[in-house]
Amino acid sequence: MIHLHSDHGPQFREAFRFAQSQIRKLVEKYPDFYPMYTQDGKWQHDGPAWTDWCDGFLPGMMWIFHKREQDLGEEETFWFDMAARYSRNLEARKMDRESGDLGFIFLPTYERWYRLTHDSHLRDVLIQAGKTLASQFIENGAFLRSFVAENSLFIDSMMNVGIIFYAARETGDKRLHSIAMRHALTTRKVLVRGDGSTAHEGIFDLDTGAFLHQSTQQGYRGDSCWSRGLAWGLYGFTTCYEYSSDPRFLDSAQHIADYYITYAAADGIPPWDFTAPPEKRVLGDTSAAAIAAAGLFRLSRVHRDPVKAHFYWETGIAIVKSLCDKHLAIGDKSWEGILKGGVYHLHKGLGVDESVMWGEYFFVEALSRCLRGI
Repeated sequence: MIHLHSDHGPQFREAFRFAQSQIRKLVEKYPDFYPMYTQDGKWQHDGPAWTDWCDGFLPGMMWIFHKREQDLGEEETFWFDMAARYSRNLEARKMDRESGDLGFIFLPTYERWYRLTHDSHLRDVLIQAGKTLASQFIENGAFLRSFVAENSLFIDSMMNVGIIFYAARETGDKRLHSIAMRHALTTRKVLVRGDGSTAHEGIFDLDTGAFLHQSTQQGYRGDSCWSRGLAWGLYGFTTCYEYSSDPRFLDSAQHIADYYITYAAADGIPPWDFTAPPEKRVLGDTSAAAIAAAGLFRLSRVHRDPVKAHFYWETGIAIVKSLCDKHLAIGDKSWEGILKGGVYHLHKGLGVDESVMWGEYFFVEALSRCLRGI
């Protein structure tokens, strides 16, 4: 385990400045473009997207950059103006009933924006997005459907259900709170295994509501443990605990975290799937590591046991340090991303060993938490 010392500070600050530089170059080179993954290190290409869920991550990073400058007393208007512009372009999606990813779109953007300005319009957008996502709740089975099919539940949804909890809290709507709770409890029951590993997808019988079996769209197979899904679960159940104070969610987050820590490589970077055969497990996923680090920092903040909380914090620091040491694109002038070694969709050959926008966002979030803690 790598422990936090003051000499981490310069490295983390340099990584944060590098992230700012790469994003500034991105928005200047490709204005009003919302990338998903690089191809040979370049953001703009004509590779397919599979689904549209990443647009909140670019402006989300801009809000983090603005908040960091504000905290340091170095506030300028560039990052605020760009973040507002790129966020405002997403507002119409508050009514998008085809997307299961409204949390990914609005929590990094409008929620951060609202915390800075307390503009009631931004709160209204967040509430509407939460209500829209709640409309995708399947009563027979008690879950939020994935975008692939009405009978499909994704572990990814644990990162999105937070916006329903948010809308419920802000409005006092008990129905919304019930939907968020029931979805999270269903996910806990059918996708989190006894050892803390997670399945990517659950399939239901819509006539009876019965759970049928675990499956996957991106993992090695239905009974394996896709590492990015595991990281979504760690972060997402922690968020659910923050909103609900239900100890079952803290229990799930801790079990998932312990699985990650036990089975990730010594440097904290996991294989793309923890239980794929050894010859297929060589490929790591830095985006899963970034999400896990950010999730561990959140978990350390809410955990009741100070020893455990400190352990999760130190583990998050170790992961961020490994990402900075081994995977930062800082030495490659031709690479447009921040973090190399991410994986989008292995089976479709999309964004494999590249920069991916969620990896960039959660790496920047994790870095900002490190810097606040130094």
